[in-house]
Amino acid sequence: MALTPSDDSTLREILSLETIAVVGCSTTPGKAAHDVPKYLLDHGYDVRPVNPFAEEILGRATVDSLEDLEGTPVDIVCIFRPSDEVSGIVDATLERDDVSVIWTQLGIRDDEAAARAIDAGLTVVQDRCIKIEHRRL
Repeated sequence: MALTPSDDSTLREILSLETIAVVGCSTTPGKAAHDVPKYLLDHGYDVRPVNPFAEEILGRATVDSLEDLEGTPVDIVCIFRPSDEVSGIVDATLERDDVSVIWTQLGIRDDEAAARAIDAGLTVVQDRCIKIEHRRL
């Protein structure tokens, strides 16, 4: 399902999920890719940082890729990578059977990859900040 901007009930359902793999999670405070996952952790979410260049972020062990989270249940894949990398991340997500939502942060979108995810039964939120939506709702 594609998400429309006025679909707050779907957003509430998404935000009731617990485990979020953050692809592109940053070690740098002040960057959205660091501060948003920190906010999510502070609000009770189980954040799984995905960053091949760090061993730990926000006190949590990182993994190099979604494939490295094998055996770890994930509800949402939240993407903080450039739009041209979304397609590969969606492909990796579609290899899993536990993810129900792909969320791309502000300024990030790939309509073709989103369509593949939707066709596979996932909910897709593009070009929106999960922190902003959480605070708003």
